[in-house]
Amino acid sequence: MKKSIKSTVAYFVKKFDTRNPFEIADRLKIEYIIGSLGNYSGCYLYLKKHRCIFLNSELSEHDMLFVMAHELGHAILHRTENCYFIRNKTFLSTERIEQEANTFAAELLIPDSLILENPGYTKSQLARLAGYNEMIMNFKKI
Repeated sequence: MKKSIKSTVAYFVKKFDTRNPFEIADRLKIEYIIGSLGNYSGCYLYLKKHRCIFLNSELSEHDMLFVMAHELGHAILHRTENCYFIRNKTFLSTERIEQEANTFAAELLIPDSLILENPGYTKSQLARLAGYNEMIMNFKKI
């Protein structure tokens, strides 16, 4: 990928003046549907030239934001590839596109300012401060 994921996220945050993945999806006309998905937390599908995100309605508020940010990463970085977010598996995936989507989500949801304003905090403490699983910090670049 020519541009870094961090700079791609920074572009959209500045352009739309938000870090909310739902608002960014709305502005990019990426459809999203929330419903029952069984064992899947979410998925991104490219259907007939339309970008669609499906989210599991059983997710907590913070998990919903993370999965939406992850799937938005797929919609932006991997436009024509179909991707599925399997609960408890995607953080551990070694697939390039899953790692890139996790990095996109981490960069979107964990602003650099949170880290800079809390020197000495561990990754675990920073993740808890932001309300996310500490594994998100493994994908955050500072």
